[in-house]
Amino acid sequence: MAIFHTQLDHHSEQFTQNAKMMYDCVSEFRAIESRVIQLAEEKAPRYIKRGLIPTRERLSRLLDPGAPFLELSSLCGYMQEGDTDGSAAGGGVIAGIGYVSGARCMVMIDDYLTKGGSITQLGSHKRLRMYQIALQNKLPVIALAQSGGGDLTSLGDWFGFSGAGFAMQAKLSAAGIPQITLVHGSATAGGAYQPGLSDYVVMIKGQSTVYLAGPPLLKAATGEIATDEEIGGAQMHSEVSGVADYQAENDIDGIRIIREITASLGWNDDLDAPRDNQPQEPLYDKDQLLGIVPEEAKTPYDVREVITRIADGSDFLDFKADYDMGTVCGHIKLAGTVCAVIGNNAPITAHGAAKAAQFIHLCQQSGTAIIFLHNTTGFLVGTESERAGIIKHGAKLIQAVTNTTVPKISLVLGGSYGAGNYAMAGRGIEPHFMFAWPRSVVSVMGPAQAGSVLRTVAQAKMARANAIDTDKLDRLEKRTVEVMQAKSGALANSARLWDDGIIDPRDTREILAFALNICREGQGRSVNTSRFGVPRF
Repeated sequence: MAIFHTQLDHHSEQFTQNAKMMYDCVSEFRAIESRVIQLAEEKAPRYIKRGLIPTRERLSRLLDPGAPFLELSSLCGYMQEGDTDGSAAGGGVIAGIGYVSGARCMVMIDDYLTKGGSITQLGSHKRLRMYQIALQNKLPVIALAQSGGGDLTSLGDWFGFSGAGFAMQAKLSAAGIPQITLVHGSATAGGAYQPGLSDYVVMIKGQSTVYLAGPPLLKAATGEIATDEEIGGAQMHSEVSGVADYQAENDIDGIRIIREITASLGWNDDLDAPRDNQPQEPLYDKDQLLGIVPEEAKTPYDVREVITRIADGSDFLDFKADYDMGTVCGHIKLAGTVCAVIGNNAPITAHGAAKAAQFIHLCQQSGTAIIFLHNTTGFLVGTESERAGIIKHGAKLIQAVTNTTVPKISLVLGGSYGAGNYAMAGRGIEPHFMFAWPRSVVSVMGPAQAGSVLRTVAQAKMARANAIDTDKLDRLEKRTVEVMQAKSGALANSARLWDDGIIDPRDTREILAFALNICREGQGRSVNTSRFGVPRF
């Protein structure tokens, strides 16, 4: 492959300004994450006195020391669903992919220190997304459960879809994907089915309770009076009902048991031995990734400047380099693994769509994973573009992106607008993973364009009635721009789960390599499926 020689002047005033803006945006989303953790830590002492371990400590005790952990959707719910101060970011669950007893696992820990771990609609969708990732990549699921259950103030608005998470648990079990749950606290009503649908259940003596109806509801419904322990305590479920498979003495002992169960799976026994490779680092400093995306969205930049700072040795084999230079396709090695890259330097033309579609078919033939680097205003419009067949070529590209079975990982660098988002494996196309840089934008179109479109439509309607109101049109256009801006930025998009998390540009190579290896490992793993999953007896 050929080494790409950078044209980026990282000493220029423009680069410095770009880097400062990106750094400020990184600091902003990190501050949001830190505040949620800080608020949880302030509440922790009173729970520690009761023998409970704080959520982040549970995570650290569960994971293998020193092994990487990729947290996902940390901003889920930020300033959504009645969150007025950002303190609900995370959706009530700490989730991500890390190593437990040497096996790469999906980990989900109810954040009982944030809003009691209550589950909102977005929090429910986050959990569902984690199950989808685990199913697609054949990752065991470990859940440390201690939640207040569904948020009753909003559950009536989304209850009809609430069973989707339980359905995914059933599918995971049938697909041969183990689910291991440690119940730290109370699991009531619908929440009792989460451990019930797990393949392995650990409860803590004198601390865990699992039941469909607690003492107050039981008395109201049947008149029966019983204690928590009698209805659903760890000892009863271990000795009588059989719901619990293991009984732990405390939080720490429960996590120990979880790690031992995971080790007993032998999850890595059939995998190829790890490859002994020492990939060459990129030739250019990763800190320079901060200054590549311009302050002004309309200012172009070469996506190869990003590629060359994440590729092993900055090697990039450019596919059809001289055929529509607005759509960039090629091959790189990322941490020793060959993969393909598709990026944008301009709107997607008919030729660019055809080029990318052909490239995807080649990747399908060779089984090569594809990384999509978004920065596009969408498909090119205009008379010439229509005559060139932009609709048919764009449709073929979307078909190729959707139907290829190779792993797809998307990263939004700058803008990702309209159908260009679909063509670049946006959220609706269901890539294996999707991440975003802090200043990225995902929207149907730019705010200014949206405002102009609605103004033109409204003005035409007024003209037909011979009653044009310029002030009203100004207000409509301004309001449209404001709404679009508020809903299209990286924070708003990540809060609504339009991606799996905002990442620091400097972490791009490490995170993409980690995600790529998850996909590769999942493809190579054999699982023992069954029709209905493992029943509990």
